[in-house]
Amino acid sequence: MLFPVSGVEINPLIPPLIALVVSTFTSMGGVSGAFLLLPFQVSFLNFTSPAVSPTNLVFNIVAIPSGVYRFIREGRMNWPVAGATILGTLPGLWFGALIRKDWLPNPHHFKLFVGCVLLYIGLRLLYEQTPWAKRQKAHIQEFEAQVQERLQKVLAASGHRTGRGLPPAARVRTVSWSFKQVAYEFLGETFYFNVPALFLLALVVGLIGGTYGIGGGAIIAPFLAAIFKLPMYTIAGAALLGTLATSVAGVGIYCALGIHPDLLLGALFGVGGFCGMYIGARLQKFISGQVIRIGLGIVISVLALSYIVGFFMG
Repeated sequence: MLFPVSGVEINPLIPPLIALVVSTFTSMGGVSGAFLLLPFQVSFLNFTSPAVSPTNLVFNIVAIPSGVYRFIREGRMNWPVAGATILGTLPGLWFGALIRKDWLPNPHHFKLFVGCVLLYIGLRLLYEQTPWAKRQKAHIQEFEAQVQERLQKVLAASGHRTGRGLPPAARVRTVSWSFKQVAYEFLGETFYFNVPALFLLALVVGLIGGTYGIGGGAIIAPFLAAIFKLPMYTIAGAALLGTLATSVAGVGIYCALGIHPDLLLGALFGVGGFCGMYIGARLQKFISGQVIRIGLGIVISVLALSYIVGFFMG
């Protein structure tokens, strides 16, 4: 089958199958599969024009909504975090799209950029498994364990069962907000974050994500937990919603610049990713998270180095 926008000719079953396999394993490691699907399109499908970036964003648009719906339904959506993230990411997306269009239209140069982004993700996954990183993260993990313990007690006391709404104490409730600081309550405790700092972080993530063709959730979520010291339970949905919203905006920005995505190809990847994320969530409890992250880190780092070395050797 020929996809006229991208010029790719391939069996229409292959894109969803590839996305299914990739998303199954990456979701078990807590990261999106979008950053690996773009190298597949560039290297294996020879889809090297700037249109590959918005096409990759279509994957997020199709694959993510079910997860966002679940977070909203359960009252776990942190709207202030999501709002600050989205507002900060949007201008970054615009500049990222301009960089892709004007500075990185050459596939050779774009592969170097992709290699650098992948190398950061791969090395971060590997570093997180080292004794040094684990010692640094010990206080974060202890905090998250305490949050989970308190959460389970609240759920047990309320008689909560799967499929039912969460009790008020387990929901995220905004206490106060301003352009400088936002406060929200969760499990009877109040958490704060600096709005300008989060906006600046989102701006940088948007710049990278807009150029590459990813929403940026895999990059911004760890910073929210480690630097802003916010419980992962309260930010996962916000990061996911931010990825969805910025993916929609990113596609719109690229279209405004005259770079149109291959909607059919992106949708096929998205269908596979939708199923893969569900399967990965189901299988995660049967496979060691450390093994998954080390494996992903090695694969991603090797792929990144092949792009970087290929740039200088070619």
